[in-house]
Amino acid sequence: MKTFKLGGVHPEEKKITANKSIEYLPIPARVHIPLAQSLGAPSKLIVEKGEMVRTGQLIARGEAFISSNVHSSVSGKVVKIEDITDASGYRRPAVTIDVEGDEWLETIDRTIYIKSDIQLSREQIIDRIKELGVVGLGGATFPTHVKLAIPTGKKAEILIINGVECEPYLTADHRVMLERAKEIIIGIRILMIALTVDKAFIGIENNKPDAIELLTKLSKKDSTIKVVPLEVKYPQGGEKQLIKAITGKEVPSGKLPIETGCIVNNVGTALAIYEAVQKNKPLIERVVTVTGDSLSNPGNFMVRIGTPVNYLVEKAGGLPSDTGKVINGGPMMGKALTSLDAPVVKGTSGIIIFAQQNSHRVAMHNCIRCSRCITVCPIGLEPVSLVQYSYNELYDKAEKAYIMDCMECGSCQYTCPSGRPLLDFIRLGKNKVGTIIRNRIKN
Repeated sequence: MKTFKLGGVHPEEKKITANKSIEYLPIPARVHIPLAQSLGAPSKLIVEKGEMVRTGQLIARGEAFISSNVHSSVSGKVVKIEDITDASGYRRPAVTIDVEGDEWLETIDRTIYIKSDIQLSREQIIDRIKELGVVGLGGATFPTHVKLAIPTGKKAEILIINGVECEPYLTADHRVMLERAKEIIIGIRILMIALTVDKAFIGIENNKPDAIELLTKLSKKDSTIKVVPLEVKYPQGGEKQLIKAITGKEVPSGKLPIETGCIVNNVGTALAIYEAVQKNKPLIERVVTVTGDSLSNPGNFMVRIGTPVNYLVEKAGGLPSDTGKVINGGPMMGKALTSLDAPVVKGTSGIIIFAQQNSHRVAMHNCIRCSRCITVCPIGLEPVSLVQYSYNELYDKAEKAYIMDCMECGSCQYTCPSGRPLLDFIRLGKNKVGTIIRNRIKN
C-alpha cells in the first residue's frame, strides 16, 4: 500500500458522519459574504447597500493576480457592507444580504442532468473557472485559475486528485466522492484538458473502500485516470506528501509542486470545476461536515456561502451543554472560532464541536529531548530547534532551518510527551520570518 515515507502520525479517525448522506439545508434568513475568500488579495466590491441581487450574481471582483471573484449565494437585498468577525477572529469586509426568495441567474443550468460532453477549449475553461470564482476546497483556497496557469518554462505532466481527507472527524470529501462521483470524473477530465496532461491519479486512503470501489468502477473505461488506494496516515492530504506517495517524487524546498510536473486538486474542487464549466454555476455553496462526540444530529450539509456557523450548529441539533470549543476545520490544522456568528466561506470544510473535557491543553513540561517531534515531521524539519529560534527571536537561524517549509500539520505538537505548544511557537516564528522575507524582496 502506497504512502509517504517521512514522518506522519495516526490520530484516532473519529469519522462519525461517514455514513451520513449530504443534506441540503434551507437557506438562512441572512448571509454574510466576506470579500476575501481565497489566498491572495481581497476582491473589489461592485454592489451597493440597498441593491437587490440574485443567486449567482457577481458581487466582488478579484482584480489582483492572486485573488478570486465572489458571487452572491442568495437572492435578496444588500443591507450592510461592513467589517464582520470571520473564522480567523479578525474583522474583515463583508456583504450582508437579507434573503428574499431564491431567484437564480438564468445563465446557470440548474437541471439534474449530468453533462459529460466538454465543449470548451483549454483557454475557455480557465477563463470560466476564473469568472466563476473557483478556488481550492481542500483548505488552502488557492485560486484555481492561477494554479492552472503553468509558469513559462514549466510543464504539467500529471494531475493528482486529492481524495485523502486525512483529518479526523471530517467526511465532506468522502460523501462528495460517493454522491457526486460521475461529476467528479468529468471535472477531472476538464482539468486534464486545462493542463494538457494525459495522466491523472485519484489518491484515496483505504479507510474509504466504498469511494475507492465506486471511482475505480467509473474510471475503468478511461486508461488515463487511475484510482490509487493509500495507507491511512496523517498528513497524507498535504500536496508534497500526496505527490511523494503516488509518484515517488520530492517537491524541492521552497518550490511548488509543478517542479515535479504535478498539479494537485481536491475532489471538491473537481466537482466545483464541473459545475462551473458544464453548468455555468459559480462557487456559491459547498459541503460542510458538522460533527462532535456530543452533537445530537451530526452530518454533512450542503450550505450556501455566507451562512452563519450558528445556523449550521442549530441544524445539527444545537450546541451541546458540555461544549468547550468549536473548531473551524479539522482538529489537527483547524482553529478555534471566537464567534459562532462567523460565516461559512469557500474554504470551510468542517465545524467540530469539542466537549469541555477535550478542550483543555495538557500541562506543559520541560522538553526531554526525546526527538519524537523530529521523527514525525513529514517535511524532515527539527521542530524543537525551530521553537527555540522562534522563542528567542533568532529569525535568521529559523529561516536557515527551513521554517518556511513547515506545513503547520501539527504532528509535532500531537506527539510531544511534554505537552509543549510546538506549533504555536513555529507559527509565530514563521509569520515573522515571512514578513522579513517579503520586506527583503520589496527593498
